[in-house]
Amino acid sequence: MKVDELLTPALVVDSGLLENNIAAMAAALPGSRLRPHVKAHKTTELAKRQAAAGHRNFTCATVREVEGMASAGLGDDLMLANEILDATRLARVDARVTLAVDSDVTVEAAARAGIKEVVIDVNVGMPRCGCAPEDAGRLAELARSRGMAVRGVMGYEGHVVGIELRSTRQEMTDDCMALLKQAHDLAGGDVISAGGTGTYDTNHLANEIQAGSYVLMDTTYAKLDVPFRQALGVLASVISVSASGYAVLNAGLKALGMDHGNPDLDGGHQVLFVADEHTTFFPAQPVRVGDRLTLRPAHVDPTIAYHERMHLIEGDEVLDTWPVDLRGW
Repeated sequence: MKVDELLTPALVVDSGLLENNIAAMAAALPGSRLRPHVKAHKTTELAKRQAAAGHRNFTCATVREVEGMASAGLGDDLMLANEILDATRLARVDARVTLAVDSDVTVEAAARAGIKEVVIDVNVGMPRCGCAPEDAGRLAELARSRGMAVRGVMGYEGHVVGIELRSTRQEMTDDCMALLKQAHDLAGGDVISAGGTGTYDTNHLANEIQAGSYVLMDTTYAKLDVPFRQALGVLASVISVSASGYAVLNAGLKALGMDHGNPDLDGGHQVLFVADEHTTFFPAQPVRVGDRLTLRPAHVDPTIAYHERMHLIEGDEVLDTWPVDLRGW
């Protein structure tokens, strides 16, 4: 199939840039130094490419992701880096599964379900999940008393990963990891899991990094001094051209993650606004109805979750089509 035969909007991935991103990360963080986060792409075929590059331990955000990865033969070491209140299905997965816990309630939920291994989730500054660092030891002891092994700690400096100035990013990462070290000293275990695409090379404490977006990238991370390229785009068709100077594409809010702002548009065109099914833009050069353009999303993770499949392309050829098979919960 040719790219211009795809029904738009279509999620497209540049094969060469994808392979370059995988290789660049494998060189920087080989083997178990990286625990790729599959929430970024939700696609087992892509995860198989990461595993082939030596990254066989994965991070997941949902029970569905854990189940799908195990079914695809990628269950060597899966960490569900999220609190859940019913772990029954998780305990039935045929894989090594480690569950994040940050409270008495989530520890007890894991124990009731028969979870064998947990990691203590620590709040290192981002107001999301995670216990206070000083409470990590108590939770670890509670988990051990309930028959579970505590592999270590995790903490996500998500409020830091997108900061453009590297020196500030480094300083804030160090502050976050000082909190995680405090928690690790109390909780014990071999694992210190943290980090993301923006801090993969500035986080010097964690012995495994949970980066995910690096493999496909978005315009937010593209602003940083990282060696990964934007491989992902949403191919859209021009469906209307106005005499007053603007034009409209057939991809909008239901095809793009918008929480980080408007997408960019290849060719230097200026995005004006995005609606449910449309993106209105000012063309940098004349366009016609039927032309195809590529939008570059500002946030890769939710963009992919809107789509049922992604198309691997090289030039004007579609090399393969992969189901986004880890969607849902």
